[in-house]
Amino acid sequence: MVLERFRLAVLAASIAVLAPLAAAADDAQIGRGKYIVTFGGCNDCHTPGYFFGKPDASRFLGGSEVAFEIPGLGAFPGRNITPDKETGIGTWSQEQIVAALQGGVRPDGRTLAPIMPWHAFAHLTTDDALAIAAFLQSVPPVSNAVPGPFKPGDKVPMFLMRILPPGETAAAAPK
Repeated sequence: MVLERFRLAVLAASIAVLAPLAAAADDAQIGRGKYIVTFGGCNDCHTPGYFFGKPDASRFLGGSEVAFEIPGLGAFPGRNITPDKETGIGTWSQEQIVAALQGGVRPDGRTLAPIMPWHAFAHLTTDDALAIAAFLQSVPPVSNAVPGPFKPGDKVPMFLMRILPPGETAAAAPK
């Protein structure tokens, strides 16, 4: 009986000592993820207002109102990458976020849009990719259903940035 109480006391003391250390490790990982997301420019394509010079910090990473058009492939807006469960990536596990970042494949099996630089992110270390995932899961969720992607010929209800191969002619401004 005394030995059992001693074991429980040691276990409780261990938890009390180790829990803050685990939280500090989580904080360090999230801080590293924030650094990489900031340096990587994720905000640019995934935060409303960024392309108009007025990023909306209250909807940080909540999805863009601008799509990138790639001739022959369609138009692809920056998605909501906050942990919102309905309109973002809130149902994705850290492993699924890492698979998307490094392999270009969403949890539903679809390939990420060609504008997403996952080929570059494939060279991240596993620790850095996990740090990005931890950070993305830590930001406030933003409820913002971003339309798209759009197939060639679809009417696009948002601003469009057109990516043209060399030698192509820029389109005339809409009337």
